[in-house]
Amino acid sequence: MSVHLVTGAGSGIGSALARRLLERGDELWLLARDAGRAKELAARYPGARTLVGDLAEPSRLSWALGHQSPPDRLDSLLHVAGMVELGRVGDLTPKIWDQTLAVNLVAPAELTRLLLPQLRLSRGHVVFVNSTSGLMASAEWSAYAASKFGLRALADSLRAEEHAGGVRVTSVHPSRTATPMQQKVHQQEGKEYDPSLWIDPESVATTVLAALDLPRDAEITDLTVRPGR
Repeated sequence: MSVHLVTGAGSGIGSALARRLLERGDELWLLARDAGRAKELAARYPGARTLVGDLAEPSRLSWALGHQSPPDRLDSLLHVAGMVELGRVGDLTPKIWDQTLAVNLVAPAELTRLLLPQLRLSRGHVVFVNSTSGLMASAEWSAYAASKFGLRALADSLRAEEHAGGVRVTSVHPSRTATPMQQKVHQQEGKEYDPSLWIDPESVATTVLAALDLPRDAEITDLTVRPGR
């Protein structure tokens, strides 16, 4: 039985992944931003265990995990949580930049740092659910895209550093996916939201599981997932 820690399990891709991992009998740990959210996740995913840590405050993650009992070994760390705020460069405030970079980049880096000993022990796998915005930036997506470009750099550096020890690192770049975040994006764009036009979160979860389940003789480093219609 493998042990996984997932961020962003409350909805979308993270929710699909958490459910699929539980269904196949793996041990699941979920990161929640506060105790109330942890209680909700525990009720939604019977058998899963929770840790509390706010990704919006990366500098406090070490303190938070230090007062809890994370797993002794970890087969995968799945970074799925994220946030987005659209806006023109001339309009985005430092607060939006700070929030976006904290949740989408600095927190994944810090959480990875804190859990690397467990990942090294099991020759585990770190998966960063990135975005096609981490490959190409569009108008009004500067803060989000910058955080995702940075996340790809983090993954590439981590892979180079940990490959010799057997830790695998994968970046998954989905295009627009039918999640609550995508609904918010459409609201910000002033467009009607039709989830049937976009990737099903289950399809992205299937992609992540394929990377996790790949035999040890190979490693998927980067995957791009685009709508099939």
